[in-house]
Amino acid sequence: MPETSAVSLDVLRTLHRLHRQLADLRHRLEQGPRRIRAAEQAASIRSDELARARDELKRMKVAADQKELQLKSNEGKLKELDRKLMTASSNREYQALKDQMAADRMANSVLEEEILDALSQIENQEKRVAELDRQLQTAQQRLGEVKAQAAAEAPVLQADIARAEAELAQTESVLTGDVAELYQRGVRQKGEDALAAIENGVCSGCHQVVPVQIVSQVMLGRPSFCKTCGRLLYLREEDERRRPAKDE
Repeated sequence: MPETSAVSLDVLRTLHRLHRQLADLRHRLEQGPRRIRAAEQAASIRSDELARARDELKRMKVAADQKELQLKSNEGKLKELDRKLMTASSNREYQALKDQMAADRMANSVLEEEILDALSQIENQEKRVAELDRQLQTAQQRLGEVKAQAAAEAPVLQADIARAEAELAQTESVLTGDVAELYQRGVRQKGEDALAAIENGVCSGCHQVVPVQIVSQVMLGRPSFCKTCGRLLYLREEDERRRPAKDE
């Protein structure tokens, strides 16, 4: 395989910086719609919970009203029984009426307790409805803030992406021949992870030791790849000072 031409380490460093910058900018741009969807979902959940709570409150009130109507009806029957009691024609009829009235009063006592319990539950449910309504308003306010923030950030991020893409294209134009082909192949396969710095003799991408001969080739500006992860390697700026004085 023919030997590849040399490439400036500064160019490789710049390319990697721009790829990472672009990945970060694109991720931040994509986060806007994602945050909006998450805020919309949160608001929708609160809205559904509030609707269910209101429906339950309505059902509880209807049930309580029915019990109160039943109690009024029972009290009317007791009054009617009391009138009959006054005109009972025999002891047997009188006792039967007394027994019926006692049973009805007991039933009313139970019904009154059920009504009091229902009213207490209604009060608690009203508090729950109020709290859920507050949570919904908070979620809707948050949704508005997220939408406004995303709308404000989007044009700024798009402009930054356009500038970074232009700078990347200009930097890539320096690469020629086999170097350009190797670089483009790596970018197609790995994106922002196509390049990695050698840090203390270790590939910063996969954290595996880079053989000395490959480090030497990189120091000479010869495009070299990590044998473990396949990233195009370069030296950090502070490490380039150890580069040999002469290219071999």
